[in-house]
Amino acid sequence: MSLEAFLHNLHFDIDKTKPPDLVVDWEDGPLAYKLYRGLPVIPLSPEVPLTLDGGEALLRPDLRHLGHFLWYIFGLTQLSQSVPASNSMVQNIGLLQSYRRFVPSGGALYPNELYVYLKLEDLPEGVYHYDAAHHRLVLLRKGNFDSYLARALGNRCDVSACFCTVFVSTLFWKNFFKYNNFSYRLQGLDAGALIGQLLEVAKRLGFASGVYFQFLDRAVNNLLGISEREESVYAVIPLSAEPAIQWFAGRNEGERGCSATELCSELRAVQHDHYVRSRRVKESPMLIKMNEASLLESLRSIREIGKEKIVHCEDEAVALPQMKRLTYDLASISRKRFSPDGDFVMGKISQEQLASLLQEATASFRYRNDLDGAHENPVSRVSLYGCLYNVDGIPDGAYHYDSAAHTLRRVRHGDHRLKLQQGMPSDNVNLSQVPLCFHVAGDKGHLVTSLGYRGYRIQQMEAGMLVQRLLLAASAIGIGGHPLLGFDARLCDEIYKMTSQGITSLIQIPVGPYRHCPRLIGGLHG
Repeated sequence: MSLEAFLHNLHFDIDKTKPPDLVVDWEDGPLAYKLYRGLPVIPLSPEVPLTLDGGEALLRPDLRHLGHFLWYIFGLTQLSQSVPASNSMVQNIGLLQSYRRFVPSGGALYPNELYVYLKLEDLPEGVYHYDAAHHRLVLLRKGNFDSYLARALGNRCDVSACFCTVFVSTLFWKNFFKYNNFSYRLQGLDAGALIGQLLEVAKRLGFASGVYFQFLDRAVNNLLGISEREESVYAVIPLSAEPAIQWFAGRNEGERGCSATELCSELRAVQHDHYVRSRRVKESPMLIKMNEASLLESLRSIREIGKEKIVHCEDEAVALPQMKRLTYDLASISRKRFSPDGDFVMGKISQEQLASLLQEATASFRYRNDLDGAHENPVSRVSLYGCLYNVDGIPDGAYHYDSAAHTLRRVRHGDHRLKLQQGMPSDNVNLSQVPLCFHVAGDKGHLVTSLGYRGYRIQQMEAGMLVQRLLLAASAIGIGGHPLLGFDARLCDEIYKMTSQGITSLIQIPVGPYRHCPRLIGGLHG
C-alpha cells in the first residue's frame, strides 16, 4: 500500500486500516507503561501538591518540582473500577479496572512515553526515562549532552540554558495490538494531548518551554537508546527557568549542521532491557514505513511554514460576548475531567459558557514552536468547528469559530445531531443528548506538501493539543467532553462545506452536561 493511500484510509476508509478477521488478543496485551530492568532508579516524591494555581518562576528547579511536573503530565493518577458498557469491545470480563492519567488516550492504552535529559543539582546529569508505574526516574545515560542535543535540534536552542529537555515518544505496539494500522492516527493525537497537558503544567510551575517538531530523529533516538522499529520520538521540548532565552535562533547554522548519521557516530549505541508483558509482539510494517518516511537525516530543509486565514461563505456571523480569561486550579480541573460515554444529559448552554469555552481553548493553545518561529500570534494550522443545539440565543446550526474576531460564523442552519449520529459506527455516545459537537479541522493534505510525511504526525499532534485545551476548558466550566475518532469525516466535511476549502475534520468532540456514571475511583497520590 502506498503512503498516500494509507493516510487516505486513516481518515476516510477506516475499515481498510484493519484486517477484516482481526481478533484482539486481550490476554497478551501490553502494559500501558514501559518498564526498564536492571538500571539505576531515582524515586520521585509521592507528596505532589493538590493545587496548581500558577506562580512565580522557580529560581532553581529541583528534583522535587520535576516529580510534580511529570506526575501531573503523565503519572498514574487514579484507579478506576467500572462495568463495561454492553457495546464495549471488551466483552465478558466482569469488572473493568484501569489506571487513569490526566490526559485522554484512545482505549486508555497510552502509547506514548516520556524521557528527560536533566541537569539538576540533586541528581547526576544524564538521560532518564519516566517510569509512570512507580513514579520514578530510570537512568539511561549519564553525562552532559548539551552539544549533542543542540546539534540534533539544528543549533536552534540554547540547550545549556535549559535545566530539562522532555522527549515525547510513541511505542508502536502499545496500541497497535488493538487498533492495528489505525493506531498511527491515534498515536499522534495522544502525543498531542500529552504535550498540551505538559505545556499547561509548565506554565503553572513557571517553566518556559518551546516545542521542536523538526530534529534529527535517529540522533535523538540514539541518545535515548530506542529502536525506530518499535518506538520513535515525536517531539522535543526543552524547559528553562530563564524565559528570555532565544528558542528558535540559528537556522543558518542548522542548515550547515551535521547529519543524523554523523551525529550518531559520536555517541556509543546502547540497548536496555525493558518489559512490555506481551509474549508475542508483532511488527507493524506500515507504521515502520510511515515513521521511516518521516525521519529527518539532516536539517538543511528545516522549515517555518506560513498559514493563511480560511475564508468561509457564511450567511450570518454571531458575535460572542467578551469574557475574561478563565482562571482555575489546573490540578482540580484535571482531576474533574471526565469523558462521558452514554452519560451526557441534555441541558441548555448559555452564550457566556460557550464564549468562555471557545475563548479559553484557543487562547491557551498558543505556544512556542519551531514551525512558527519568532512569529507572534500566528493563525493556527488547526481550527474549531461545531454543530450547536440548545444554546441560549444562538440559532441551531453548524458554525466555524473565528478566534481572532471571537465570532461564530454560521455555515448551515438547523439541527445536525441525527446526521452526525448516523455517521458514527458505534452507539457509545447518544448525540441527541449533546448540545455541542465540535470538530477540529486542518489541511486535507495533512501538511505533506510543506513538511513531507512528517507533516501528518505534526498535524495530529496539534489537533490533540487543541483537544486537550478544549477538554480542560470544558471541565473548568462544569461540563465534559469525549474525543472520538469513530465518525464519518466525509459527512462532517459536507456539513461544514470544507471540501472546497481544502480542509477536513480530524477529530470529533461531543461536549455538554453529564451525569456521573457508576464507578469507583481513588486518587493515587501521597
